[in-house]
Amino acid sequence: MKRLYTLALTLAAIAFSTIAIAQNPATLPRKIESGPYKAGHIQGIAVDAEQKYIYYSYTTMLIKTDMQGNIVGTVTGLLGHLGDLGFNNEDGRLYGSLEYKNDAIGQGILRMEKSSRKLQNAFYIAIFDVDKITREGMDAEKDGIMTTVYLPTVLDDYLAEVQTAEGKKEHRLGCSGIDGVTFGPKFGKRGGKQYLTVGYGVYGDTERSDNDYQVLLQYDVRKWQKYERALSQDDMHQQGPAKPAGQYFVKTGNTTYGVQNLDYDAASHSWMMAVYKGNKKSFPNYTFFAADGAARPVTKALDGVPYIKKAKVVALKAAGKQQGEIRGWDWGVGSTGMCSLGEGYFYLSHNYKIEAGQGSIIRLYRFTGNEKQAFESVE
Repeated sequence: MKRLYTLALTLAAIAFSTIAIAQNPATLPRKIESGPYKAGHIQGIAVDAEQKYIYYSYTTMLIKTDMQGNIVGTVTGLLGHLGDLGFNNEDGRLYGSLEYKNDAIGQGILRMEKSSRKLQNAFYIAIFDVDKITREGMDAEKDGIMTTVYLPTVLDDYLAEVQTAEGKKEHRLGCSGIDGVTFGPKFGKRGGKQYLTVGYGVYGDTERSDNDYQVLLQYDVRKWQKYERALSQDDMHQQGPAKPAGQYFVKTGNTTYGVQNLDYDAASHSWMMAVYKGNKKSFPNYTFFAADGAARPVTKALDGVPYIKKAKVVALKAAGKQQGEIRGWDWGVGSTGMCSLGEGYFYLSHNYKIEAGQGSIIRLYRFTGNEKQAFESVE
């Protein structure tokens, strides 16, 4: 009996060691090539480290490949903006931001897809059953691979008209919808329950002062089964949580369309935010920020936001360059794809456009947090 017990422990140790090696980010490919595809530019990436798949959002198309870049399947048929992606290790499904809106972005997507359909303003989290993505050209509406959950909080902010110091303005907090998504602990916690965290898009309007924060919503998706519905783009459903589990603000200065890619790095307890450069001269307009996930959010008034009395504000990490109260990096990679791999390692997207279409080179990096650069390349 003792020998059997010892053998069982040995086999368990070997199995654990094999899994650990398989998931060791330092052993992952240094470069993965994606595309080109006749689609919009790459918006986000996510990795299933256990099953060894990588997922890419190309605006209206989802692509599943192995870790060498070989296509396993694709999902098409979307007429909205599929943005950043986050893989949920707890349920083995892929989550992505999905927005439908009648602004310049929404109209541009319809033109790209050569569609004359009239769509309602709506904001969803798309949830993909990735095990069912097994061939190219699968349909998001018809093939039973995707459900959606409606986010009324986002629509309310997008449609709202507010009184600012500069007069009445459309879009509360400059909300242009959603983009960055990822999973991580509650703000102020180093671990524990994992929440889907959703970053607002924010219009790059330089003529107002209430749009200088990144807005982050946290949701407990374990309670979402009752909301999930198949998507019909002809009849948009409105099933979703009335409000998030928490709403948080990070002052970065205004950016162009807000959090493009969001990810949580457990090694440094940092919420990474890759953005497009802002244009307000009063801010340094960095393109990459790290919010301090371990610091307890402070409830206080928001600068330049007269219509919110108090809110939970998350501090930026004491790292990178600094100008006044704003810290960050002039780091030009990550806004079209960023995925935390553990132990400070990341995949970052280098997007490109050629005559044949849009594509990306995914490269392996390690977060440094020093003043000169946010990451170093892993060779």
